[in-house]
Amino acid sequence: MTEDYKEENLIVRTETYLNDIVFKNLDKSLEVLRGCDGLDPVVDEVGLVDRCIDAIALNACKEQLVSGLAHLECDGGSGKLRMHCQDWWVEDLSTLRIDYYRRVIAAMGRSGVRPESIGTSIVHYAQTSLKGIERHHVWDSGPLVAGDNQRVIVEALIDLLATENITTVTLAFLFGMLRMAIEVDSGLKYRIEIEKRIGLQLEMASLDDLLIPSVQTSDSMFDIDTVHRILVNFLQRIDEDDSGDLSPCGYDSDGLKSPSHSSILKVGRLMDGYLAEIAPDPYLKLQKFMALIELLPDYARIVDDGLYRAIDIYLKAHPSLTDSECKKLCKLIDCQKLSQDASSHAAQNDRLPIQLVVRVLYFEQLRLKSSFSGSGGVSGVFDGSFSQRIMCSGSGVPSSCVSPQRDNYASMRRENRELKLEISRMRVRLTELEREQGIMKQQGMRDGRHGEHGRAFLASLSRGIGRITMFGPEKRRKKTTTTTSQSQGCSDGKKSRRRRQQKASFAYDS
Repeated sequence: MTEDYKEENLIVRTETYLNDIVFKNLDKSLEVLRGCDGLDPVVDEVGLVDRCIDAIALNACKEQLVSGLAHLECDGGSGKLRMHCQDWWVEDLSTLRIDYYRRVIAAMGRSGVRPESIGTSIVHYAQTSLKGIERHHVWDSGPLVAGDNQRVIVEALIDLLATENITTVTLAFLFGMLRMAIEVDSGLKYRIEIEKRIGLQLEMASLDDLLIPSVQTSDSMFDIDTVHRILVNFLQRIDEDDSGDLSPCGYDSDGLKSPSHSSILKVGRLMDGYLAEIAPDPYLKLQKFMALIELLPDYARIVDDGLYRAIDIYLKAHPSLTDSECKKLCKLIDCQKLSQDASSHAAQNDRLPIQLVVRVLYFEQLRLKSSFSGSGGVSGVFDGSFSQRIMCSGSGVPSSCVSPQRDNYASMRRENRELKLEISRMRVRLTELEREQGIMKQQGMRDGRHGEHGRAFLASLSRGIGRITMFGPEKRRKKTTTTTSQSQGCSDGKKSRRRRQQKASFAYDS
């Protein structure tokens, strides 16, 4: 086969064929590389695999450049350029085995192939090679039995996303890869890598994305630890964004409409819905449930109605909680951030501790008093609570705006955040009060008559105070008996006097 036997022997002819025909064509290079499967380690020793991989990467880069220039168009006379590119080789690469595919993608990254094309190829390869894995449902018991080949494919694709720094894949694909990594029992570092990427765009996730079933039979129905780590990654990203968005004076340029503030409000609503979904789980531990609630900062929720609903569902699904555990859980609710409907429901909720009911009734009384007293009362209540809530957070711990900090910019950022949150709360409260005042005017509430809302509040107030044992039963029974007898005597006297008057009038008429 060498030239020692005869000129242009088999080796020379093979080299000529590879150089002139195979390596200049992407399709033929892929065909030869697929043919190398099963010929290890001979093909590696002669360098055929490496030469095919380099040829595929180089031809893909050339074809991408030529295709982009051929499809460069002018968009409607506006002067903007638009590029159309069809990477046909994406589908052909999915037929390679995972070790060859991984080396091809690495070579494409070095050759300058666009990350968008590489991301599309990774998604297509995952959809093609992992479609045989069945989904693991919540009601299934035990982990999913998967082959080592599927685990290797999942870990290799996640590693490619990290090494090639691919950021163009969709959030749905990331959640799908995370579920696959959990189901095939991939290493923890691969799951953490996907969780970090999900945390970068958590505000765009849906509730169904977070409902990841747990593969542990003795644990809760849903994978709470994974969601906890994703939320930690999201909050770290928010802190990094906030530290970079500050001006030299320490103030946010966008104010209430800053991207980070809008994102964390979306995540706050998303997590409230997630808490309500996992709350009925009878195996969910109180520590994990509270850890998710405490992880979000106070400014992530303008209104605590969603949090109150989730806690109420948890209390209903876990009647075996002790009084101390109920108090500890309900302390996470800020009564000043409950709406009127939520406050009315909480005032009549027998599952809540009596201390929380009293606080709800107190703040509802302040709100009702401010609505009756007009704008002056409203400003007085808000002015009094504004400074107090700026100095202290909802849990009673002094906020970071009055404590010394190592970084002045960080302290100013937290102070601005609390001010923005308080302004948002005031706007919500003022809107509610204006609406209530308009309704009371339409109903003709004059001369101190409180209307339906006042009667409903007084009824809920009486029901809530009735649960507080301020006096002993003997004193209440005696006072009730005395009052009842006195009222009966007075009513009997009035009835007899009315009969005499009626008889007198009848006699006068006759």
